[in-house]
Amino acid sequence: MFKTIKSDLPASIVVFFVALPLCLGIALASGAPLFSGLIAGIVGGIVVGAISGSKIGVSGPAAGLAAIVLTSIASLGGFENFLVAVVLGGIIQLILGVLKAGVIGYYFPSSVIKGMLTGIGIIIIMKQIPFFFGYDKSATSFSLDAISMGSTIVGVIGLGILILWQQVLSKKGKIFELVQGPLVAVIVGIIFFVVTQGNESLAISAKQLVSVPVPESVDSFLSQFTFPNFAVIGSKDVWIVAFTIAVVASLETLLCVEATDKLDPDKNVTPTNRELLAQGAGNIISGLIGGLPVTQVIVRSSANIQSGGKSKMSAIVHGILLLISVILIPTLLNKIPLSVLAAVLLIVGFKLAKPATFINMYKLGWKQFIPFMATVLPMVVTGDLLLGIGLGLAVGIVVILFKSYQNSHFLHIEDKSNGVHKIKMSLAEEVTFFNKGAILKELDNLSENSYLELDVRQTRFLDHDIIEILEDFAFKAKEKNIDIKLISERGIVENPASFIEFFKLRPKAS
Repeated sequence: MFKTIKSDLPASIVVFFVALPLCLGIALASGAPLFSGLIAGIVGGIVVGAISGSKIGVSGPAAGLAAIVLTSIASLGGFENFLVAVVLGGIIQLILGVLKAGVIGYYFPSSVIKGMLTGIGIIIIMKQIPFFFGYDKSATSFSLDAISMGSTIVGVIGLGILILWQQVLSKKGKIFELVQGPLVAVIVGIIFFVVTQGNESLAISAKQLVSVPVPESVDSFLSQFTFPNFAVIGSKDVWIVAFTIAVVASLETLLCVEATDKLDPDKNVTPTNRELLAQGAGNIISGLIGGLPVTQVIVRSSANIQSGGKSKMSAIVHGILLLISVILIPTLLNKIPLSVLAAVLLIVGFKLAKPATFINMYKLGWKQFIPFMATVLPMVVTGDLLLGIGLGLAVGIVVILFKSYQNSHFLHIEDKSNGVHKIKMSLAEEVTFFNKGAILKELDNLSENSYLELDVRQTRFLDHDIIEILEDFAFKAKEKNIDIKLISERGIVENPASFIEFFKLRPKAS
């Protein structure tokens, strides 16, 4: 690791600048103490970074879990109860790693995954709008009187800086890659707050600022850590949230691993089962000391790659820098307007839920678009990520079954002359009970005095339910004067006496 320190140290500084506002912003979006986001960033960098087999992946609190955290804290009755679910979720991830469940991400349709990320993006945007305008929650309605002019102005300025940095300046020189837009937006926000103090119309109130406890001693610093209330460990709701965190965090991590490995110029391959073990350990420790759930995250990982990170040392050092900032500059952190962090998260949300994503999914056809929307809509309407994924997956399975129904066979009508319908039916490579309806329908529709050529040379698996259908059809075929020619790799059989006996003797495909 130390061989690449010349590349890793500058990269770690860039990742730190990106991670600091994101840790605070994601905690804000999650409805959790802001310090919990910093804890998750520190644990994700130091603990997960040390255990993980990824050379360029960076872990920390994930925007993708914000919706789950927000609803779970309320449903479980408090942050201390929620931390129990985080610890249990980490244990479940350890078990998944031991069971070599690193391939779990491959079993979710891409349409559902894209729908999940899009729904998360929309929820983040919706949740951040009040913070962006400095909205006073005590107001009876959303009106101009309830909006903070100072928060709105600095939020717009911050948003403008982020867009300018991303679209223009980042392509103009190395300095704009080393100094990241989120850091500049935060610095401008701090300056705005300091300059406008005492101004009646532009001043930003304390409740519209970051609020990180400022320790006066070692004891007061340690008192900022929150510990789980294990008295609720027997609660069914706690276990439901734990499984939700474990599954979603694992899925988001595995998707990020796949993405970062593709971006890695050195083409390193991350061991996925080891990554689940690392994330599980990270979540156990984060939950035990009051941190948010952690995952590997694409924003920080891509920043690491773009900044020249070569080994896991970059992720570890970024975590150390976060820890130092919490100890040495908490007073400075408390001068950051929440509207600036909201601007950072609006960009994050927009990247997840780009309008182009909807257009592209629509162009891919209804088989992709319907599961995609079936995932997005329930998430946005209810705020329930698990419901959205469940419905999207269910719709995706229905689509797969429908396509399986359609693709079980190919039917070719070859000749209708001389009063005899010669029909060729070729069965697919794998034919299961899902295909019973389609095949049965075709066989029942065959008219009297037909000639059926049934080709099973390409079929490697034929479900017994299908064989029974063919056996019943052979009996009915005699009544309707239908001749059957069965073509297999063993040869041709005219009007087989028993399909069941024939396929018993048929050699199994290797």
